[in-house]
Amino acid sequence: MNGDLDEIDRAELVEREACPRCGAPPGSVCRTNSGVVAVDYHTGRYAKIPALKSGPAIRIPAARGPGRAWEPGPEPDPAVGAAPARAGDRIGYARVSSKGQDLAGQVRLLKEAGCVRIYVEKVGTREKIRPEYNAALADLRPADTLTVTMLDRLGRNMVELITSAQDLAERDHRLQILGGPLSGIYDPQGAGKVLFVVFAAMAEVEREFIHERTLIGLDTAAANGNHGGRPPAVDADMLAVALRRRDAKESVTAIAEHLGVGRSTLYRTLAAYDEAAATTATPRVADH
Repeated sequence: MNGDLDEIDRAELVEREACPRCGAPPGSVCRTNSGVVAVDYHTGRYAKIPALKSGPAIRIPAARGPGRAWEPGPEPDPAVGAAPARAGDRIGYARVSSKGQDLAGQVRLLKEAGCVRIYVEKVGTREKIRPEYNAALADLRPADTLTVTMLDRLGRNMVELITSAQDLAERDHRLQILGGPLSGIYDPQGAGKVLFVVFAAMAEVEREFIHERTLIGLDTAAANGNHGGRPPAVDADMLAVALRRRDAKESVTAIAEHLGVGRSTLYRTLAAYDEAAATTATPRVADH
């Protein structure tokens, strides 16, 4: 679909949102650290746009002046290109953790809710990869809704719940929970976004924890004579995202592309974090 859009069409799509990497506001092109117009738009800016998220990098049109001193562009007219009313299919996901549990009840409820396709799997709590969940996520179109019977079917622990909720929010997919105290439809951009706000708050707590551990690691390194140089390319927020996606068995290459950083840079950052975590881990005290 990317090939169906000309250079200016792609640029206007990208520029509807602010850039999470360089801070360029809506209506403006991306910029480099030195303050000039970049050659390509930063990947994180258009990763949520179905028409652009696959394929080669999106180049900044020559008319926008790549390499020239950056200046903010005009604010886009919100009435232009406004999204139509949401509509789409329900994609169901059912999961059990042991062979003794039964999927039939979940499947029946998902069918009654109108799911057009249902992905089911039996996956233990120690298994890192959930292939059917990943398939369901990949099957979602922009207006579709992921439907589960209960919130705990979405993830087996808090890390998986946070990661799953953020994956849906980043792709602008709705989540429907059929039962339990949190039953309802949650839209990342609508009135039901409260659930995503809660998980975002949990992710913020996690980032603070990572930041604190990173500072401890840096202090330890400095005490050993290893002082840092220029600011890191991967900040605490980006590291938190990288760690969650690595826990979900996503490749470092895919994570680096999502964050808009080099693969080798991310490898070094993750290795440094792992080393700091091992250094600052609290030793277990034996019981007497």
